[in-house]
Amino acid sequence: MGKISELVNGSKKVDIEGKVVQKEEARDVNTKFGRNRVCNAIVEDDSGSIMLVLWGDEIDKVKEGDTIKIENGYVNEWKDTLQLSVGKFGKLTVL
Repeated sequence: MGKISELVNGSKKVDIEGKVVQKEEARDVNTKFGRNRVCNAIVEDDSGSIMLVLWGDEIDKVKEGDTIKIENGYVNEWKDTLQLSVGKFGKLTVL
C-alpha cells in the first residue's frame, strides 16, 4: 500500500488505505456521459490527506469515519487541488 503523501498529479495504479474524515453533500452534475451524482470526501492516513471524488453508487457506500481501501485509483489536479478517483477500472472497499 502506498502513502497519501507520495501521491502527485498523474499518479496511476494507486493503492492506498485511509480514513474518511469529512464527506460533503452529494450534488448533481452534467458530464459528457449525462447527468450524475458527485461527492467530495477527505481521506487521510498517517502521512497526509487528499480529496477523494466519489461518483454515483460510491457515494452511498462511504460515510465519515469509515476506513477504506482504494485499489488501482488515479490522481489528477482540479483547481490546484489533488484529487483521488477510483475510476472505471479501480475498486473502492470499505474495511
